[in-house]
Amino acid sequence: MPLFDAIDHLEDGNPTVNQYLANVTLNRVSDAALIYELAVDWLLEQRFSENNYKAYRSELTTFLYWTFEEEQIAVSDITRRILPRYIDYCCRPPAELVAYRNVAQFVFSKELGERVPNHMWRPFLGKKHDGVELTYKITDKALKTKLAILSSFFSYLINEEYTERNPAMMLMKLGRYKSGSQSLTMREDDESIRSFTELQWSYVVSTAESLAQNDPDQHERTLFLINLMYSCYLRISEAAARPGFSPVMGQFRRDTKTGVWGFHIPRSKGGKKRTVAVSNQLLKALQRYRHHLGLSVLPAPNEETPLFIRHRVAGRGRDAGLLNANLGIRQLREEIVRVFELASAEAAADGLQQDAQEMRQMTPHSIRHTGISHDINLNNRPLSHVQADAGHDSIDTTSQYLHTTRVERHESAANKPLDHLADAYK
Repeated sequence: MPLFDAIDHLEDGNPTVNQYLANVTLNRVSDAALIYELAVDWLLEQRFSENNYKAYRSELTTFLYWTFEEEQIAVSDITRRILPRYIDYCCRPPAELVAYRNVAQFVFSKELGERVPNHMWRPFLGKKHDGVELTYKITDKALKTKLAILSSFFSYLINEEYTERNPAMMLMKLGRYKSGSQSLTMREDDESIRSFTELQWSYVVSTAESLAQNDPDQHERTLFLINLMYSCYLRISEAAARPGFSPVMGQFRRDTKTGVWGFHIPRSKGGKKRTVAVSNQLLKALQRYRHHLGLSVLPAPNEETPLFIRHRVAGRGRDAGLLNANLGIRQLREEIVRVFELASAEAAADGLQQDAQEMRQMTPHSIRHTGISHDINLNNRPLSHVQADAGHDSIDTTSQYLHTTRVERHESAANKPLDHLADAYK
C-alpha cells in the first residue's frame, strides 16, 4: 500500500494510511507511527524538487513496507548487516509486488469523498517485451540510487536524534556500491547546517518581536511559539496537536516543594516523557502571552487552555468561529518558516547575504538544535542538565553540540605547562 500522497496532499493526512500505521504500531513495530511522521517531515523538505520528491516517496514506501511487513523491525534497529537483506529483497521482489504499468499512488474515491491509496499500485515496475512480462531485474544504477536516498534519509534521522547510525552510507563506502546517484541531489557526506549562529538567531528573535508589536492579535502567538521552541528545545511535534495529544497551558507546572517551574512533555520521541526546566525569560514570555489572551498571570494546576489557540475565523469552513482549537504540525511549521523568511530578508537587506542564504535553509527543527547549542556554548549550562532537558538518552549525543574553533583550541593550549609542579617552583 502506498504511504505518501502527492506533495499537495501530504500534510492533510490520510485515514486509510493512519489506520494501517495504527495497526502496525500495535502489532508489529512499536515506533511505526513515529518513523512515518519523521519520513513525512523529511519529504516536505523536498517539496521544491518534484523529481526528487517522487523518487524519495517511492523508495521510502518500499523500504518502510519491507521494514514493517517483511522484517517487522524498527528502523533504528537496522544495521549494515541487516540492510543487505533489503538490497536482496529489491533484487528479487515477490511477484505480487511487481507491476508492469505505471499508475497513480493515490486516487480520489467518489464513494468515500476522499483520496485513498490505489490498490493497483506496486513498488516495483517490470518490463514487457512484445507484450510478454519479463523477469524483474534491477540495474546497478537503480541500486545506487536506492542506497543514496536511504543514506540521505538516515542522515536526516541522525540529525533528528532518532538514530546514531547510517547503515546505507556504510554499505556505499564498504560495499560494491560506492557512489550515490548522479541524477539526484544527495548530501549524505556533507555537514549540513544545523543551528543558527548567535547573529542569525538575533534576526529571528527581533523579527518575531516586531511582528508581535505591529500586529499582536496575529503574532503574539508567533513570538511565544519561537520562545518556547528555543527555550525548551522542542521538536515541532511536541508543540503541535495530533491525534491523542492536545498541548495545554497546564503543561507549565510549578514544583510545590522547590517553587521552580517546568514544562512537561507527556509524550516525546519513542513515547518518552520529560520535564524541561523553565528559564526566567521564558516565564516572562509566558506571562506576556497569557496577558494578551486575557488569562491569569500564570497557569493554574492542570489548566486545560490550549497552548496555541487558533485565531477566530469568520465563515470559512469547519474552523469558522473556533477559538479553542490547537494548531497542528503544518500550521506551526508555516508560522515558523514565515518568520525565518522575513528574518533572512532582513539579514540580506543589512548586507549579510551568506547569513541570509544559510537562514533560508533552516527548518523548525533547527530551533531545537540552536537552543541546545547556545545553552552549551554561550550560556555554559552543564552538559548533564542540557541532556536531561533535551531528552537525550546518551551524554554523547549532547556532547556533539560542543563547538570549538581552531583558534579557541590554540588559545586554550598555548600556555598549558608540561609539568605543573616544576612551573610552580619557578
